[in-house]
Amino acid sequence: MDKALGIIEKRTGINLTQLMTSLVFLGIFFIPFSSFRGIPALGEFAREPSVIFFFFAFLVLVTDTVIRKRIIFPIKNLMFQLALVLFVWFIIATLVNIPSIHNYSFKGASGYERFLLQYGVVLLSGVFFLTTYFNVFRRFDSLTLFYKVRKVFYYSMCIVATYGILEILILKFKLAFFHYILWFFNFFPFTEVYLDYGHDRISSVTFEAPALATYLFTVAGWMFSYIITEKGFKKFIPAVLVIVLGLFSGSRAALFVIVIQVLVFGFLLIRKRKHHQIFITIISLSSVVILFLGIFKGQEIADSLVEKATSFDVRDNKHAISNRSRFGIQYANFLVFLENPVTGVGYGMQAFEARYKYPKWATVSNWEFRLKYLNENNPNFPPGYNLYARILAEAGIIGMILFLSLIVLILFTTYRLIKKNDQRYLLAIVIFISMIGFCFNWLKVDTIRVFGFWINFALLLTITSNSKFTFGLKKDNASK
Repeated sequence: MDKALGIIEKRTGINLTQLMTSLVFLGIFFIPFSSFRGIPALGEFAREPSVIFFFFAFLVLVTDTVIRKRIIFPIKNLMFQLALVLFVWFIIATLVNIPSIHNYSFKGASGYERFLLQYGVVLLSGVFFLTTYFNVFRRFDSLTLFYKVRKVFYYSMCIVATYGILEILILKFKLAFFHYILWFFNFFPFTEVYLDYGHDRISSVTFEAPALATYLFTVAGWMFSYIITEKGFKKFIPAVLVIVLGLFSGSRAALFVIVIQVLVFGFLLIRKRKHHQIFITIISLSSVVILFLGIFKGQEIADSLVEKATSFDVRDNKHAISNRSRFGIQYANFLVFLENPVTGVGYGMQAFEARYKYPKWATVSNWEFRLKYLNENNPNFPPGYNLYARILAEAGIIGMILFLSLIVLILFTTYRLIKKNDQRYLLAIVIFISMIGFCFNWLKVDTIRVFGFWINFALLLTITSNSKFTFGLKKDNASK
């Protein structure tokens, strides 16, 4: 079959492996680009152009599999096995609730339709695309893989940062002239220039500030890694850009999670004697910057910090409506869990039950519930705003145990790889920082389709493909 594949590639001039690799890397590059109107036919992926490249990469993998009559899964990897068990449990939890699901109807969708759509997202993100990433990544050794993926994220970040800086100059410093430069981004794929004059928040090439925050959590570890691998002052620029964009995004979560990621990175630097000088340099530069800002902008910064700290209030402030919606929906999902503690109500079903449990303090005088979440004419289902609460409501305590076990195993395995200090060290640091970011990000979003998570998971599966899983990972053959 390899001979047949060679003949096909020679006649067509297309190398399937190279094509699949190019499509995956293009998908990674376009992860943040979502400020266009979207493609309605893609459903939940409507504003995720990366899915186009990943889907075609998957089709190439299928074609390659048909020709070769073989495909490689990380089936012996404990983390992959645990992920599959979690996905199977989602099906079991749904089957147990079939009598109730049969009667569900909300926003023109039945319970069965909702399950198929939501579970389709799981299969695409956690099985089909994950397998595609793995089959691309496994062809590279750990260091080559690290530098290739980082380069793609770096180029993507350059576009994001350029757009974001122009937004800052226009919205924060009132330099309207730069709007003419920003306008040229309309010619960039999957991008439509939009400025949030009402809230003075930047979103760069993403469709909203929280989406920019999620992207920053994804690239933070990669940008921080330049501090370790490069020399000179320029090595700090990528990390500084992440922090600056996070600050000006206006996203409360962005500021909090990026600070956590910075602290985790600092902790990892302290652990390695060879990185102590880097840590000292970072502390010194940070102290100078903080002192400078404190002298010239101290009061403004203090006022901003107070505003951020009090922005979670559900009473009369500019965040009250969104806070009431967010906390009200999370509260309702927790009530759904309490009524269905073992199996939940079935994957994708939380909105059918939670809509009867939204507290009055969340819904009264709240236009978001009236016009969006409870409006039958609005086809979009209300978000769960918290993946942990969603899993509790939809898959019960068993689903939560499986999910948390997967997360803990990922973090534990990655941390052990960091301690090993072999050729997988750099990738392990990036994956660890990224996974920490995703764990905190899921406190405010309820979707499992985050591309960054599955890409990092695929990277981890790749560099542990030859590992024997023990509590100490004492026996571990260095992977490619």
